[in-house]
Amino acid sequence: MRLTLRPAAEEVLPGVRGPARVDRRTGSLLDRLRPGDVAVLDHLDLDRTTAQALVERGVVAVVNASSFISGRYPHLGPQVLADAGVTMVDAVGTSVLNDIKDGVPVRLHDGVVLVDGTQVAAGRELRRAEVAELLDAARTGVSAQLMSLTHNTTDFLRREQELLLHGEGIPRTRTDLRGRPVVVVSNGPDDRRELRLLRRFVHEQRPVLVGVGAGADALLAAGHRPDLVVVGERAVPDAGTRGLSRSSTVSDEALRAAEEVVLHLSSSQQVAGPARLDRLAIPHHVLTSTGRTEDLALLLADVGGADLVVTVGAHARLEDLLDRQRDDLAGTSLIRLRIGPKLVAAESIAMLYAGRVRRWHLALVLLAGLVLLAATVLATPAGQDWWSQLGDALSDLPEWSRGLR
Repeated sequence: MRLTLRPAAEEVLPGVRGPARVDRRTGSLLDRLRPGDVAVLDHLDLDRTTAQALVERGVVAVVNASSFISGRYPHLGPQVLADAGVTMVDAVGTSVLNDIKDGVPVRLHDGVVLVDGTQVAAGRELRRAEVAELLDAARTGVSAQLMSLTHNTTDFLRREQELLLHGEGIPRTRTDLRGRPVVVVSNGPDDRRELRLLRRFVHEQRPVLVGVGAGADALLAAGHRPDLVVVGERAVPDAGTRGLSRSSTVSDEALRAAEEVVLHLSSSQQVAGPARLDRLAIPHHVLTSTGRTEDLALLLADVGGADLVVTVGAHARLEDLLDRQRDDLAGTSLIRLRIGPKLVAAESIAMLYAGRVRRWHLALVLLAGLVLLAATVLATPAGQDWWSQLGDALSDLPEWSRGLR
């Protein structure tokens, strides 16, 4: 009798495993990630936008050569990954970017990164509790960051005084903004949800719709056509441009659908449209400033005479400002101060806007009042007497008219 030997059961090793995707440029890495991958990157103080993009791509783990939370100030990115159940290992050193080849299977366990059972890197595994503790400790560094923000604000005001105070350099658009509400949609983690909240407001008030970069694609996805698209040069890379994430760029469809396009360039760049806009034959205005594209879109609406500016996908809480870790955040605070009471968040509009009162609403209320009045009168002796007299009068009508009753 011939005996068949069964293969031994494969040993199940602890930890998280998946193919590694390695890149020093986070934007380029995001383009190549697939569900189940392990992202290997070098990103000090992970911000929320990048973390949200990692979650959307379905990564099971993130290995960071630097620290997710350095302690300078509380970043929102690690909390996003922790809430999504993504394994995090940080502070493994930059050598990991060379030691791990792109696409090879890796396994993570207790902060150790293994390839074929051999340790190639080791760091700190961050769980939800550790993230909360590090964020609490990092909040002590906020005061130093606020002092830096104050200095940058003074410097921005010196550089952009004419733009900020007098609107010099803001292009004149064909789209009339005077006395109209304007909805400015930025590419953010909540942009689609906030657009759903504004559905009634957009339908009834017919505001000017402004898409900032990939925010124009969010407008298209919600069934709206953008009146204006404001893009920075990094949001319109031509084909073949590397190091930029497609999630931060605007599509050809959105650019073609817009009534007008405004291209934002920094003052150090040549005032010329990038190759992609030229290739698509899309005419555009040019706005030159060192500020952020999102903030300049708000300023454009204010200078254009908008009576209300609604923001979608853009948050200006202190945590969000510090989370971006950019020097041009000074412009954010100054521009929002200039716009003042005109500036309203989408969620506030959704809570406060009750909708337009239409004529049929008034007619329905009037009819209900008349019915209630008639019922009240008929409940009185005088009303019943009137009703009886009306019945007698109808019975005395000629024979030919009785059939009309």
